[in-house]
Amino acid sequence: MTNTEMTQNPFVGTWRLLSYEVRRADGEVRYPWGQDPVGFLMYSEEGYVSVAMMSANRPRFSAKDIKRGTTEEKVAAVDTYISYCGRYEVQGDTVIHHVEVCLFPNWIGNDQKRTFKFDGDRLLLSTEPIAVGEMQWTGHLIWERI
Repeated sequence: MTNTEMTQNPFVGTWRLLSYEVRRADGEVRYPWGQDPVGFLMYSEEGYVSVAMMSANRPRFSAKDIKRGTTEEKVAAVDTYISYCGRYEVQGDTVIHHVEVCLFPNWIGNDQKRTFKFDGDRLLLSTEPIAVGEMQWTGHLIWERI
């Protein structure tokens, strides 16, 4: 990628999460981390992406040491947070995140594909359908450039 191409890359920069919802084909909408999730998404000119997202109201551990959290505290921490990073590429209307580091080990070495649309200083990303039990859900995230 040339310097001109990099500076014209609309993804490059830091984005704050405004909304995260999942939708079923029948129109049902859910907010996995509540209606006020917190997160940052960073795309670099060098082709790297970093994502960190969480519920705004994550409970704190009773101990000050992460290793001394109870099983319940650790489960709650994992259930309300995700982060990953790696390289990214754009193909048509899809941005592909090649996951190299992730809280959820099953994503490492795999791709997270998101269809995208820019709307002013906002970036709208949609996941591929995700199977949860018998249901298919599609995640919709709205990010704002900061």
